[in-house]
Amino acid sequence: MTSSTVMNYDIENDDSFTQPVGRWSVLYYGSGHMLNDITAACWFTYLLLFLTDIGLSPRGAAAVMLSGQIADGFATIFIGELIDRFGHFKIWHGAGSVLVAVSFSSVFGGCMPCRILSTSTLKVETISYCVFAAIFNVGWAATQVAHMSMVNCITLNSTSRVVLTSCRNAFTMVANLSLYAIAFIVFSVSTAKTHADLENQYRWIAYSSIFIGCCFVGIFLSRTEEPRLKMGLRGNSHARISWAYWFKKILYYQVALVYMLTRLVVNVSQAYLAFYVINDLRMGQSAKALVPAIIYICSFIVSILLQVISLKLYSMHT
Repeated sequence: MTSSTVMNYDIENDDSFTQPVGRWSVLYYGSGHMLNDITAACWFTYLLLFLTDIGLSPRGAAAVMLSGQIADGFATIFIGELIDRFGHFKIWHGAGSVLVAVSFSSVFGGCMPCRILSTSTLKVETISYCVFAAIFNVGWAATQVAHMSMVNCITLNSTSRVVLTSCRNAFTMVANLSLYAIAFIVFSVSTAKTHADLENQYRWIAYSSIFIGCCFVGIFLSRTEEPRLKMGLRGNSHARISWAYWFKKILYYQVALVYMLTRLVVNVSQAYLAFYVINDLRMGQSAKALVPAIIYICSFIVSILLQVISLKLYSMHT
C-alpha cells in the first residue's frame, strides 16, 4: 500500500471528517466571503452611477463594467483549474482579498494614475478604471472560487456541507444590508454639491465596506484551518475528470443557463435601479440606498415563504 493510499484511507476513515462541523467553525467559514459580498453589492449598485456622475460618458462607464466582467469570466476558469491542481485555498483566498481591497479602493477612491501623471483626460480616466475593474474582478474570482471549493474539502458530512453553504449565503445577506446601511448614512448625512463632494461620499462608502470586509476576512484566515481532506482525496485511485467532460452533459448547460439568466436579471436590475430612483423618480439621495435595501429584504422574505410553501406541497404529495 502506497503512502498516498494510506493517507487517503486514514482521512476517509477519520471520524473528524464525517462528524458534523462545529458551530463556530461554520461561522468562521461563512465570514470568509464577506469582503466579496459587500464590495459586489456596492459594485453593481453604484459603479455606473458613480462613473457617470464624475464625468465619464455612458459608453466609458459601460466599458469599465464590461472589462471587469470579461476578466471575471476568464479568471474564474483559469483560477479554478489552478486551485484544483495545487490547492492552498487560504493562499488564493488571501491574495484575492488583497487584490479586491486595493483595486476597489482605487476605483471608488478616484483615478490614481491621473494623480500620478498629473492629468485628468477622459481617455486616461476610462483606461485607468478599466484596468482596476479587471484587477478587482480577478481578485474577486480568486476569493470566490477558493472559498466555495473549500466546502467539499472541509468535511465529508453532507449535512455540514449544506450548513456551511447556508451560512455563507446568510453572510451575503448581512453584507448587502450592511452596504446599504452605510450608504444610507453617508447619503443622509452629507450632501454632494460638487464632484469633490460626490467622490468623498463614495470614498466613505468604499473604505467603510473594505474595512468591514477585511475584518471578516481576517477572522476567516486566522480561525479556519487549511482543509486536509483535499490532500487525501487526491491520492485515491480514481482518474481525474477532464474539464471537457462537462461539455458532454446536458445538465451542465441547463444549470449554466438558469444561473446565467438569474444573474443577468439580478445584476441588470441592481445596476440601473439607482439611475431610475434618482433620474426618473426624482427621489432624494438617501433613496439610492433605501430602495435597494427594501427590495432586497422583500426578496429575501419571499424566498423563505416560497421555500416553506414548496416543502408543504412536497409533504402533501408524499
